[in-house]
Amino acid sequence: MVAKVLISDPLSDDGVKILKDAGFQVDMKPGMSEDELCSVIGDYDALIIRSGTKANARVIDAGANLKVIGRAGVGVDNIDVPHATEKGILVMNTPSANILSAAEHSCAMLLAMARNIPFAHESMHRGEWKRSKYTGVELNGKVLGIIGVGRVGGEVAKRMKAFNMTMVGYDPFLPKDVADALGVRLTTLEEVLRTSDFMTIHTPLLPETRNMISLPQFKMMKPNARLANVARGGIVNEDDLYTALKDGIIAGAAFDVWCNEPLAESEKKLLELDNLVTTPHLGASTVEAQERVAIEVAEHVAMFLRDGTVSNAINAPRGKLDAETEPYVPLAQKMGHLVQQMVGNHPLDKLEISYNGALAAKQTKLLTVEAVIGYLKNVIGAANIINALPVAKQKGIEISETSNDAAKDYASVIEMRFTSGDVVRTVRGTVIGGVPRLVGLDGFSFDAPITGDMVYLRYKDEPGVIGIVGNIIGGAGVNIAQMAVSRRDSCAMMVLSVDGAIPDDTVDRISESVGTKDVGFLDLTERCPWESSPSTISRWRSRTA
Repeated sequence: MVAKVLISDPLSDDGVKILKDAGFQVDMKPGMSEDELCSVIGDYDALIIRSGTKANARVIDAGANLKVIGRAGVGVDNIDVPHATEKGILVMNTPSANILSAAEHSCAMLLAMARNIPFAHESMHRGEWKRSKYTGVELNGKVLGIIGVGRVGGEVAKRMKAFNMTMVGYDPFLPKDVADALGVRLTTLEEVLRTSDFMTIHTPLLPETRNMISLPQFKMMKPNARLANVARGGIVNEDDLYTALKDGIIAGAAFDVWCNEPLAESEKKLLELDNLVTTPHLGASTVEAQERVAIEVAEHVAMFLRDGTVSNAINAPRGKLDAETEPYVPLAQKMGHLVQQMVGNHPLDKLEISYNGALAAKQTKLLTVEAVIGYLKNVIGAANIINALPVAKQKGIEISETSNDAAKDYASVIEMRFTSGDVVRTVRGTVIGGVPRLVGLDGFSFDAPITGDMVYLRYKDEPGVIGIVGNIIGGAGVNIAQMAVSRRDSCAMMVLSVDGAIPDDTVDRISESVGTKDVGFLDLTERCPWESSPSTISRWRSRTA
């Protein structure tokens, strides 16, 4: 079936062509209302937007088939990312495509403020010639404060260095050596506010950055300070900005972004000020940037729809599997599924995953996600790399991972230690010849393929048990394909690969005949959950020696 892509904001023809050439059905419907978008989004696999469309919870809920939301641009504050994550929808952006355009616009705004260019322009168009009124200030020798010295902020620093400005920056996530290379001295936000003659903002809009510049911060600034914002509306409190400019708390400001776009009536009072330079969100509005964001978002959406390749993801785990690690994906997922089968209807409290041997040096985050997907397969039915970890957290499951260079008898081993109530169990697995293998359970060592239907039982090690179990399973008309037995002290663990589902009454007969409660049937086939046997046995919670 051909995937369908909805583009709800204007997008360059280059991006549209990429999607059509990839074989997708592409519909351009810019300018829709929220109601209109909700009425059609259910038919689409992908939604591509810019800043105009609000992909809120209502829109996301209406997208019954939605798999990916692509943002042609950097900011995703117009997307309800947590809700998309909960629904298993990938959110991606284009973080690098408009960096240069945004940086150049920031520099232009700084220069426009310094030399009063917009106001002088308007004056001349009114037929005036007021040179003295629009006397500006030089950038040379001034202090430029950069709030957020990331990709855009770094490009601004490179360019403003040419004006012989001293640069200070606030960015709690930037390594000092990177800042040093840019010529930016990292310091506190308060010092940036107090010492800067010019400031420029380059942070995302997050709960912790909303209103980060308000009246108390304006009062820290120099009276001759000037502030530019080409990042996101909402980072600066606009009511307090109006007060600061009107009352002369700061000398000027230049804003490209706003809390409401277009401006709400309550914001239009800002346009009356003669010390505020304004543009209608033009930071990424260059021919080059528009082409780049369109091409980038189209390419990444196409790759995801075509083969699941994830790029520039906002809500997916970071990391990449190499050729040596890739075979462990099915192992991790099957082991997670095995854990769920053993836990049964009881809640899983903790899942501790240890990567041993060669795997210890690899990127294993994605393997952990696959393990959680395997666990959730029969729990929620629709787990994927997007929502697996958030859903697990929501269910109160503590997930952790560790690494160990040693793996004993195998090149690489994944060990899962899982806790449910007061019961703790361990399972170990590896890959041999491309086949996922179970090589340990609760300290017992053996080798059995993790596939199809399996039976495990822990029992008192005494003669005749293997025969009893074989007769009971054979009597139920199920063939035993493979058997693995491990002994330790006076106990033994038996793992059987069987050719079909084991009925509940057969499992009960094994339990009674052998005298153990630690017995269970594991359905590790790829059957749909509703096609599987209901006999997920969790007698192990009261297991006996």
